[in-house]
Amino acid sequence: MSHDADVLVLGAGVVGLACAHYLLSEGRSVRVLDAGKVGGATSWGNCGTLTPSHAAPLAAPGMVGQALRWMLRPDAPLYIRPRWDPALARWLAKVAGRCNRRDWHASALAKGALLKYSRVLVEDLVYGQGLDCGFEAGGLHYVFRKPRALARYQRELPLLAELGIAAQVLDGAALAADEPALKPGLAGAIHFPGDAQLRPDRFTAELARVVRAAGGVIEEGVRVTGFERGRNGIEGVQTSEGRRSGGRVLVAMGAWSAGFAANLGLPIPIQPGKGYSITYDRPALAPRRPLVLKERSVCVTTWDDGYRLGSTMEFSGFDDGANPRRLAALERGAAQYLREPTGPARREEWHGWRPMTWDDLPILGRAPGHNNLFLATGHGMMGMGMSAGTGRLLADLMTGRTPAIDPAPYAPSRFAG
Repeated sequence: MSHDADVLVLGAGVVGLACAHYLLSEGRSVRVLDAGKVGGATSWGNCGTLTPSHAAPLAAPGMVGQALRWMLRPDAPLYIRPRWDPALARWLAKVAGRCNRRDWHASALAKGALLKYSRVLVEDLVYGQGLDCGFEAGGLHYVFRKPRALARYQRELPLLAELGIAAQVLDGAALAADEPALKPGLAGAIHFPGDAQLRPDRFTAELARVVRAAGGVIEEGVRVTGFERGRNGIEGVQTSEGRRSGGRVLVAMGAWSAGFAANLGLPIPIQPGKGYSITYDRPALAPRRPLVLKERSVCVTTWDDGYRLGSTMEFSGFDDGANPRRLAALERGAAQYLREPTGPARREEWHGWRPMTWDDLPILGRAPGHNNLFLATGHGMMGMGMSAGTGRLLADLMTGRTPAIDPAPYAPSRFAG
């Protein structure tokens, strides 16, 4: 049967584009479809950090009690809007069941392996393909106001060391000397020299350029409305612009992947976790490297021509409204740590949905019960940082190569049964 491409990729965010790039490098023809614009959804407004340091999963010992306390604060780093939602309740119960040392350790090892692998591949992409995306490999600081919080977080460092992720503890004086943009009197920081940053919008735009230059086709404004079953499995999709077909179909639609998978009877337990960011003109006294202001869970990224505050996690379904209290919480949190917490002019307020799984691991590989349907979704807050590793892993699995890292922890089959 004649197809539009060897592989039909659904989703032109950073993950879908990375998959397209690596498939093209293996000689496969690729057509990418997206309902919006290249990198226009979740890939647009994040802080653009590449962070093996973020290997520890969200479902940690003690998190259940913390989450319950945060439920009473709509501006808390994690907020679950009270409502009747059985699917979310089941998902949260799964998360709660993993808030133990054994599951936390297992997820951290798998998450860290992919983050570390992808971090190397992103740098190879940037320099090997000449991507103009503001990439800088200057590390990242976790910054703490309180000595107790700094001491508590240091308990995670042995796990990161097990993964080969280097860390350096800075006391208050060393931190003040290293980062003049911070207020005096902070407890200290943990520096992760292996982390990096880039401009997420430019990175996705550059990936799209590379994909097109290699012969890949990217169609924007094409909304997928259904799948076509055939003798060999999923042979095509129906779209707002007509039928598109591929020898294989790869679903990389972020938080929207679960809805399409449900139409096929696939158990893909993804919940949309809404995140927020605010982008400004660069302040006069801007941080020298990315920061995570730990007690307030605010990420700070500085670029040559801009400055962004981001983070927070809100479970409110696909409610498209921007919560002004949560946007304001970013600025209030930054003001506790930074001399100039905001830039001179606000450029953009943004919110988008991260595809959250209950084990905090992405869903990568062949869909159970389908010969030619593959999934690349569920990256949570780590889509940018896991993008290249995901692309390489999926290309290996789809072409029969042995992957460089074990794909078993990310297999879609873990949710079957």
